[in-house]
Amino acid sequence: MEKAKEQSKEILISADAGGSNQSAAASRKKTKSFHPPIETFWQLPPAKEPRRSKPRFIAILSNTFKYMEPLLSTKKSQSKRTVLEGHHDPKDQIIVDSFRELLHLEGQLPKKHFDYHTLLRFLRMRDFHLVKAKDMFMQYIKWREEFHVDTITKEFKFDEYQEVKQCYPHGFHGVDRYGRPVYIEQLGMVDLNKFLQVTTVDRFVKHHICEQEKTMNWRFPACSLAAKKHIASTFSILDVKDVGRSHFSKPARHLFMEIQRIDSCYYPETLHQLFIINAGSGFKVLWKAIKKFLDERTLAKIRVLGTDYRSFLIEAIDPSNLPTFLGGECTCSESGGCLFSDKGPWNDPEIIETLQVMLNAEEEQECGELDEQIASTSLPSDGTAGDNIDKPLLKKIQAFEPVLEAAKKKIASLETALEETKLVLQGLTQHIEELKR
Repeated sequence: MEKAKEQSKEILISADAGGSNQSAAASRKKTKSFHPPIETFWQLPPAKEPRRSKPRFIAILSNTFKYMEPLLSTKKSQSKRTVLEGHHDPKDQIIVDSFRELLHLEGQLPKKHFDYHTLLRFLRMRDFHLVKAKDMFMQYIKWREEFHVDTITKEFKFDEYQEVKQCYPHGFHGVDRYGRPVYIEQLGMVDLNKFLQVTTVDRFVKHHICEQEKTMNWRFPACSLAAKKHIASTFSILDVKDVGRSHFSKPARHLFMEIQRIDSCYYPETLHQLFIINAGSGFKVLWKAIKKFLDERTLAKIRVLGTDYRSFLIEAIDPSNLPTFLGGECTCSESGGCLFSDKGPWNDPEIIETLQVMLNAEEEQECGELDEQIASTSLPSDGTAGDNIDKPLLKKIQAFEPVLEAAKKKIASLETALEETKLVLQGLTQHIEELKR
């Protein structure tokens, strides 16, 4: 009975556990500063109530404005993109600008990863130390190029997805009360032998990278649109019921360390909080070994609980977004279970359509910027690059030429639609004038 009571209580494991001498030594070291949640400064302004048009006016012009829909949706997507950026903290903005200039001096110019939020994550991970953050960011860019991350996300097919889910239950499911995506793993139900029969560690690592990229580029933006505020981190739940030494074999350690290394080095500051639940005596022993591989910042976000965890989860997550096996109300029976459903705003049809429009608008903007670069770049008549031409930039420009041509055709079709709309409006005006007579 006493043992059962111990397990039902919250298990508090200090990062300094191991003796008073270690604690004294740790206190003399310079401790890392822990920053507030990464979304703190990115609140969106309250949405304004849309002005209602007169019903008769809508009826008259409904057919007319359908031609202008592509133009209007593009402007709307640009507006939402501006709103989703949120308010940048002035102090952080100054440091980010300095960091960006430092990276420019190093010859790093990949605009795709030079946005405010990405640079801020690396700065926070290194306590805003510019040189350390620069080294970490340079390693990140190098890793993306050497590991071919962009190619993997487009071409890699994880055909064994369903089979892996059966022997390694994990996945995203809903959002917390703030709007962050919730990630769940049932570590105690992992069958490692079957897992290694249906896939390999290397293939699962590639799948994990694809999921991380999807979270950064799709789940976070979708959650931001749904919550109407910037979302940039996840809420994770790790169920360690019945976990013991047998779950931490050599292959398991290798997989754990590789996943942890990738997340920590290349996707920093994306974890808001981790609840480890159903932690028993067997897990206590493992935790002492596991936490040695985790940095102080990550440890500060982890809460280890026993079997009496439901009230803590309900405080953070609405029961409708929590599976029944964790004390919630959701079953996702139509999808074969909650961890198979990938339930969340990122699968909402309206949000998907909005995000797609925004992505298309970004592509057209990038094409326009490249078009300006082409116009400002003078080439010899024979088509070869002169000595004063940046050859890597020229290759990128040449690779984007087909995309530019497609974008020009889209713009031309929009201009044609606009002209047709003008003619329709002129005819409608003349008709109204005739009716007045």
